[in-house]
Amino acid sequence: MFHEIDEALGRLLGTAVAGEVAFDAPTRDWAARRSAPTLNAYLYDIREDVTRRERGALAERDAHGVVTRRIQPPRWFRLSYLVTAWTAQPKDEHLLLAGALAALLPHEVLSGEAVPASVRPLAPTLPLTVAAPPAESRSLAEIWSALGGELKPSLDVVISTPFPVTPVYDVAPPVTDAEITVRGTGGAAGADSRPRTLRRRAGTRDGRLQDGSET
Repeated sequence: MFHEIDEALGRLLGTAVAGEVAFDAPTRDWAARRSAPTLNAYLYDIREDVTRRERGALAERDAHGVVTRRIQPPRWFRLSYLVTAWTAQPKDEHLLLAGALAALLPHEVLSGEAVPASVRPLAPTLPLTVAAPPAESRSLAEIWSALGGELKPSLDVVISTPFPVTPVYDVAPPVTDAEITVRGTGGAAGADSRPRTLRRRAGTRDGRLQDGSET
């Protein structure tokens, strides 16, 4: 699923650059191999959004409204991308970053065809923020230090996406017919003490059994 979020972000960034959109770790070796203007969106952090966590199970129903199975609510995760521009001149890099910002700012959420097909059953829209790093994320200096490179201008892009949780629990078929056997208790003389079998089908009204007796 994460690679589909990569593709959705890549399509948005592709409108800002005539060159390549990459998702590699921007290390020194990688940067040395760049020969064309490139926007890089490096996925540096995956963190659950615990404020969206739900408890309990969700019921899935068929076309008739009958519960067929129960599933756990999906967990939401924030995918944090470090978006950088790579060209021969800093001025050109700044132009690329400005183009990326212009392409992303109109999208406070991903919606419609921008949402991966596998995610749409879970969420029709995905929140997106740009240049607003979450408070608990690692600092940019730590990220660049881990990559072994020098600090560069960047945009922090965060996309929140649901992730399905297993297991899925199948449920038993609904009860559509009930059978009750009533035996005599030896009451008044002449009373019918033979066992009677009473049936009630799902959907009968007023609690009446099939033979007209009250439940």
